[in-house]
Amino acid sequence: MSEFMTRDMRDALFEGVLATGREVLEVYRRGFVVQRKADNSPLTEADLLAHRSLTALLESLAPGVPVLSEESQAVDYDIRRHWQRYWLVDPIDGTREFVDGTGEFSLNVALIESGVPVLGVVHAPVLGVSWIGQQGQGAVRLEGEQQRSIQVRPLPARGAMPWTVVGSRSHSAGLFDTFCESLPPHERLVMGSSIKLCLVAEGEADLYPRFGPTCEWDTAAAQAVVSAAGGGVLNARTLEPLRCNQQDNLLNPSFIVCGQRDERWELALSAALAHDTYRA
Repeated sequence: MSEFMTRDMRDALFEGVLATGREVLEVYRRGFVVQRKADNSPLTEADLLAHRSLTALLESLAPGVPVLSEESQAVDYDIRRHWQRYWLVDPIDGTREFVDGTGEFSLNVALIESGVPVLGVVHAPVLGVSWIGQQGQGAVRLEGEQQRSIQVRPLPARGAMPWTVVGSRSHSAGLFDTFCESLPPHERLVMGSSIKLCLVAEGEADLYPRFGPTCEWDTAAAQAVVSAAGGGVLNARTLEPLRCNQQDNLLNPSFIVCGQRDERWELALSAALAHDTYRA
């Protein structure tokens, strides 16, 4: 990674995300009105508050570096494709979970360089947990005053303990079930937002397959965490790492989050993809 992101910048970024998280938590606890976007997805006061706060934070930290947020106005690809470095933000990832009161939502900030998420901060205000990953610097989990380095875990050997496969709370069943049916003995864990990817990063889960639409801001920050922890967020069809800002739309292909490649889950993935009609 370049020398762009200094320790002081990283510390200021994290403190700013935490401060925004506290504001979001106030809205979450006192109640809010739910609006609907054009695609019928929910939007709340907290989404817009976090968008404004995080955008201002990043513009003050790195003047001149573009900021692209889920709540920003669309930026034409003819402009975006020239960005070698930019911030990618999901002010609240898991707005459905925010609205439903599960607490399984997060604030996501990623630094993208040449299409690669090289730094990611994922903060879950209700859980009081944050994950930070930086290319070449490793990944950490922070909870209160506690901080520890994290790494993905090796897949359990044949006949050992069951695998743990995490799935989406809002977008489950179907191809996820098809995938799991072809796996060795396993347990399923349901979770919302980018927290799913972070569970793989910290070695609490082994796999997270995702079939169907997500956007780059949904995954970039957590992808940086997973990568820094030794794992991968891979295109389900090519098994190459996801890249950002490579096309006109900002949609991800189907993908899988893993600690390591293994023919057992790759065969299960092939079985699920045989029924998958989604293309980004």
